[in-house]
Order: sequence, then C-alpha cells, then structure tokens
Amino acid sequence: MTDQPTVGRFDGRAHLLPVRVYYEDTDFTGVVYHANYVRYFERGRSDFLRAIGIGHAQLLEGEAPMAFVIAEMKLHFVRPARIDDALTVRTTYDAVKGPRLMISQVIERDGDTLCRAEVTAVCIHLDGRPRRPTKALVEAVAPWLANTGDAG
Repeated sequence: MTDQPTVGRFDGRAHLLPVRVYYEDTDFTGVVYHANYVRYFERGRSDFLRAIGIGHAQLLEGEAPMAFVIAEMKLHFVRPARIDDALTVRTTYDAVKGPRLMISQVIERDGDTLCRAEVTAVCIHLDGRPRRPTKALVEAVAPWLANTGDAG
C-alpha cells in the first residue's frame, strides 16, 4: 500500500480540503503570505474535480483536450493564517455558464473564515480560445451545482 495525499471530502455541496501552513508559506512574521491563499484555493478547486473523477491530466489527454484559465478572482482577506495552522479550503462549484465555471471558496481555521474567494474559471482549447466544457465534465459537476438548471 502506498500513502496517497488526501483529495479531501464532501459535506453537502462543499468540498473540504485540509491544508497545513508550512514555514515556506509564511512571511518573516510567521503569517501566511497573501499570494499563498491563491495556491490553497487552486488546490481546493483541483481536488474537488479529482474527487468527482475529473483529473487535469485526463482533460489534457482527452479526445477534445482542454484546460482552465482564471478569468476573475475576487479575494477578501478577513484574518491571517499563521505557521502550523490547520486550515480547511471549502469549495463549491456554483454554476456552469457557457465556457465559464463559477466557484465560491473559503479558507477556514476552526470554523472561522480567514479568506473568501469568488472565482470565474474559463474552459479553453489548448491554443487559448474559450470553449464549452466537455460533456463528461458538465455531467460530473452538475450534481454539485447550486442550481442544476445552470449546467450546460
């Protein structure tokens, strides 16, 4: 048996990913450097998809290869995370509209919100042009959306 990193778990529509703050994540005061929240959010979005059976490698190697770019990300910093904190990245995929996926995320420590993000990811062809997500992606994410009527 090989140890594998966790992909987190689901709580209702929300995917929960545990993240530990390491020394490398912090500035000289032991507080998480602001850009690292973006990295934690990326892990949450990626592991959400991995947990529902959609891996990035699979999307790149499929019959109609695709990837994601972030078109918009609004961050609201509430409280600082610090070295050695055990955090949870809470991710919900809210809607699929054309090539866009609307995603809400929160980083928490012991149930307290530290940072919130509203994210718009866009599906693209490998040459960078926007495209609709694959049918497999839409079908996999549809049960998790705020309003399943938004899929497609």
